[in-house]
Amino acid sequence: MINEANSAPCNHGAVKTRSEQKRMRILDAAIELFCVQGFPNTSMDLVAKKAEVSKQTVYSHFGSKDELFVAAIESKCVVHQLTGNLLSDSLNAEQTIVTFAKQFSDLVVSEEVLAVFKTCLAHADSHPELSKLYFDAGPKHILALLADYFTAVNQHGEYYFPQPHDCAVRLSLMLFGELKLRLELRLDATDLMPKRAQYIEDTTEMFLKAHRV
Repeated sequence: MINEANSAPCNHGAVKTRSEQKRMRILDAAIELFCVQGFPNTSMDLVAKKAEVSKQTVYSHFGSKDELFVAAIESKCVVHQLTGNLLSDSLNAEQTIVTFAKQFSDLVVSEEVLAVFKTCLAHADSHPELSKLYFDAGPKHILALLADYFTAVNQHGEYYFPQPHDCAVRLSLMLFGELKLRLELRLDATDLMPKRAQYIEDTTEMFLKAHRV
């Protein structure tokens, strides 16, 4: 019998076990409910019902609603492959950073991420801990991965990133672009969509050029 509580995160390239399939259904249900109903109005019972699993199964994977919220955010990073594996090849910095830029830019303007951000913002006064959970599981985690990668790249002499954390912040904010701002404000952004790929390419090229030794 599979121990669901100790099930490893699913491998998208392999056949999922029943436990992994349930875990993904729970995460999908949770992120949708958090986005639509907000964190305070989402219960573990509602998540279990939407995921079509028992409440006990939800708790066997995630010990609390806070833990489920963090896992749901982290799962979006995995979907967009923003993990340590992506930022592992410090010898091939240009291609790695280009790939990161494309995947990160897709993530930050995805409907789920925008909805979670708005949920945190809406409850920032009444539930400040929610914003911290979001920041730690999403932005802080990605910035740390990117800063560590820049530190590793510095050792090879082709690029140099002084104060790697600050460089990670600059690149991330540059990749947001005007599109993210408009989408957060629920403004029409159809005119920006055809230009998005070129904007990301130009931004990444400018960033790399600025740090080339």
